[in-house]
Amino acid sequence: MNNLTLMAVPHIPHVQPGDNLADLILHALAQSNLALADGDVLAIAQKIVSKAEGRLVRLAEVQPSDRAVEVAAATDKDPRVVELILQESEEISRMRPGVLIVRHRLGFTSANAGIDRSNVAQIGDDETVLLLPLDPDASAGKLREAIAAKLGVQVGVVITDSHGRPFRMGTVGVAIGVAGLPALWDRRGEPDLYGYQLQHTDIGVADEIAAAAGLLMGQAAEGMPVVLVRGLNYPIANGKATDLVRPKAMDLYR
Repeated sequence: MNNLTLMAVPHIPHVQPGDNLADLILHALAQSNLALADGDVLAIAQKIVSKAEGRLVRLAEVQPSDRAVEVAAATDKDPRVVELILQESEEISRMRPGVLIVRHRLGFTSANAGIDRSNVAQIGDDETVLLLPLDPDASAGKLREAIAAKLGVQVGVVITDSHGRPFRMGTVGVAIGVAGLPALWDRRGEPDLYGYQLQHTDIGVADEIAAAAGLLMGQAAEGMPVVLVRGLNYPIANGKATDLVRPKAMDLYR
């Protein structure tokens, strides 16, 4: 039987643009007497990745387009925020007052293209929002490589974000960046307890890791953006979060 443990990593400082995130995480692990081992997984909140990569935007510097003004009027949103949402998106999925759901340029569908101001430091009246990383899979890969270079261990990395779901209330953690483990675990052809061969079992293992880590990360002032997952038994593979995006041709709800 596997002994799976999840441990929130304390001592992560407030991340600033240009910070070396791998160094910050390794220093926090050392302060907590936590030594990484091969097969461990680090679940890392998107916000600290975006902050380190400088994905902060001051709204005072945003000039809304005519389309953004039009959509903002229909959704009761700030036209400057809508402009950023449109820049980060491929298309609008649904909109109504207070709601703007889009297909993000990374492929997934989410509210407001993941743009947020929660847990983003504000200076005076110059409101600042945070965008998702440009390439979260690449961000996860770089963090994994930096850790391997410094410690000689092979870990998995999952960059997490909170998404709502159609037909379900509440948000859950999902994987938007993955490295060093399969994002999607294809178990078709394996037998179940009674010898039946599984026919349709693809497990979104990276999403499951993100959701479990979210219980420790929290959504408010918990300040625990990194979770160490240990004891997870997963096949050797280098998946990507984009593996989890359902192709348009298979989307029955479009």
